[in-house]
Amino acid sequence: LRPPFIKNYATNFIKNYATESRMNNQSCDTVNIVPARRKIGNTRISVSGLYPFKKDSAVAFESTLERDFLIRLEVDPNVLAVESQPFTIEYFDNGQKRVYTPDYLVTYKHDDFLPFIAPKLVEVKPTDELQLNLHLWKARYRAAMRVCKEEGWKFHIAHEGRIRDQLWSNAMFLQKYRKMEFPPADSKHLLDYVRDRGAVTFETLLARHFLGKWDRANGISQIWYLVAHGYLVCDLSMPLQPSTELWVNGSCHE
Repeated sequence: LRPPFIKNYATNFIKNYATESRMNNQSCDTVNIVPARRKIGNTRISVSGLYPFKKDSAVAFESTLERDFLIRLEVDPNVLAVESQPFTIEYFDNGQKRVYTPDYLVTYKHDDFLPFIAPKLVEVKPTDELQLNLHLWKARYRAAMRVCKEEGWKFHIAHEGRIRDQLWSNAMFLQKYRKMEFPPADSKHLLDYVRDRGAVTFETLLARHFLGKWDRANGISQIWYLVAHGYLVCDLSMPLQPSTELWVNGSCHE
């Protein structure tokens, strides 16, 4: 379940890159791209499933760390799409042909008003596994980096320290609010108020529009709902608190 444009992009990439690779000699530096061969399934030692990413697609994960990577990625307003196991890389290591399937390909929004962010090919691995097996995996990661260099992408290894940070903690906090629903007219009223003022603190917005214990509780949920869905923006790399400053997403038209 991937966005159609991503599926087409990956298909064209596989075809073109494979054609170029056949022109080279089969050496340790030769890299060939083929459709992904590794299939995601349930195991006894890991948690797997589908994550409803930005309401546009269901992205597969094979561990809680991969799931947390997707949760963290979802609150990044610059992310356009993420594809699980986009392709398999064939490469040679000490004369032997091997294969490697990266975990994710992340693509970013770009237009005249946004700085260009190169697509990112990502491997998600626990720190202890990296420490134990990195010497065995260096060749596959070098092959991935060669692909990225050729395509103008970035290769990124994501472990707990790069995933379970303050941004992830905030994304986890906002998860419950994503599932809530509020009248569109109420949301528009709050967005118009913030837009007219440029930016306001969470406490100011809450105190201005929600009075009474019950109304205040409802207001807290509605404001975080707007943040969770990207209508209101704040610095999610910092702890969320009453003094958190909020502003309207520039691409929001609700």
